[in-house]
Amino acid sequence: MHLTEKQIAELWGEEGPYSEARYIIEHRILDDSVSRIFLRVEVNINPFTFKIIKKNRKEFIDDKMVQELLNNAEYLGLKNGYLSTVFQGKFLVDDDSEIIKEAKKVIKEVKQAVIRMHEYVIKIIDKPSFTIRVR
Repeated sequence: MHLTEKQIAELWGEEGPYSEARYIIEHRILDDSVSRIFLRVEVNINPFTFKIIKKNRKEFIDDKMVQELLNNAEYLGLKNGYLSTVFQGKFLVDDDSEIIKEAKKVIKEVKQAVIRMHEYVIKIIDKPSFTIRVR
């Protein structure tokens, strides 16, 4: 199997898969004050990785986070890939440590899941029959 120029572009990385995970603090401002604060964890997965993992999702059947990323993703085009919001919680007070702990736990799990996905893609790319062809 050869990677086409399109597939290479879908990896986002120059020599391998690249994705982004974010821990967001969102302040909603209504009129002249902050009305609510939310913590959110989301991930943008490069299109190539997403397609390969989805095609081979049985390899990740016991991986709850990978399955959740696949099930809840929305395709936003080549530039933004597949967006999955994995966590959103309302920050109720200035010292709501439980919601902070939960969001930090989820971002850690998301990063580890994306790394597992990337490792799977890297193995496929490194197979002798899997070469990159650039025209």
